[in-house]
Amino acid sequence: MAGALQEELVQHVYAALQAASCPLVEGLYLQEADSMLQLLCSPSQHRTDILAWICSSISPSFANSKTMSVRSKDPDVLNKEMAALGQELILCKASDLDLIRGNASAHRQLQFLEQLLTLVPGCKKSAGPRMDEELLLNELFTAENRPHLTQMLTPTLDPWPAHIKALRKGTKFSFKQNKEEAADVATLLQSTQTALEQLQSECEFLNSEAQNPGVFSPGSLRVAACDLQQLMATFSHVYETDLRAYCSRDPPSFSTETDVFQRVHQLLLACNTELDMLNELSEASGSMNEEVNKLQTQPHYWSRGEKRTLPDQLEELTRRSRELLTLLHI
Repeated sequence: MAGALQEELVQHVYAALQAASCPLVEGLYLQEADSMLQLLCSPSQHRTDILAWICSSISPSFANSKTMSVRSKDPDVLNKEMAALGQELILCKASDLDLIRGNASAHRQLQFLEQLLTLVPGCKKSAGPRMDEELLLNELFTAENRPHLTQMLTPTLDPWPAHIKALRKGTKFSFKQNKEEAADVATLLQSTQTALEQLQSECEFLNSEAQNPGVFSPGSLRVAACDLQQLMATFSHVYETDLRAYCSRDPPSFSTETDVFQRVHQLLLACNTELDMLNELSEASGSMNEEVNKLQTQPHYWSRGEKRTLPDQLEELTRRSRELLTLLHI
């Protein structure tokens, strides 16, 4: 079941990439799920380029030309920036570099790509079904699978066939085994004995009877069976009291609209721009204040063979002007 779910999921992601008009998948006419899985979940430069294109489509600032040269020299810079964008979108952590490089599990990578593609503007949603936990639960609790689930919830430990039980109790059968049936049983017993001996030779813990004398003792088997029965009975009770009502409901629908993310991104970008302007204004004010202090305290102007500060120079000019006016009045 897991393989079928993964196959449908990789087809859904590949179809979403084609619907988003990704230039990196144009001309790739992949039909097999294994080929799509190799392209999307195996570490390669092509996969990194596809992921970078998705990030650039979601965040235009990600494709800033100022950082392209740095990314080309150090690929780790690009991986860290994509992980940081994933953290901003609450899809992964900044430390999930294995997920970005393609070293994580295929199912996790496909879920990550699917969530990213829902945020690409103008991306048309594929008509295929979404492969998630809700779909798995719906399939488990279908009408045809419910009897198997009920049998799993109420197990019975009855290893002996009916005719063996009758032999152990000393009862008689209404039928007689012929020679052919006896020969078949003997052959089956002989092959079983051979298989058990081969298994014992391959398993080290079966040969160490001195170290583990009671591994397969009847008491241990009885305790394990009782524990299993109690666990299944507990789960059956929880299912009947708490889970059954949820299993009969339709799966919840989650909105994948990206308007709220776009508005938040625009507001944060405007806030960052305003903060940058305030920071530059503060730096300009500090520089101007420093220049004024230098004019007030440091000598820059020559007068009568020596440098003077601006206040001293102004005071000297004022004094000389007054003396000149006094002479003119006389």
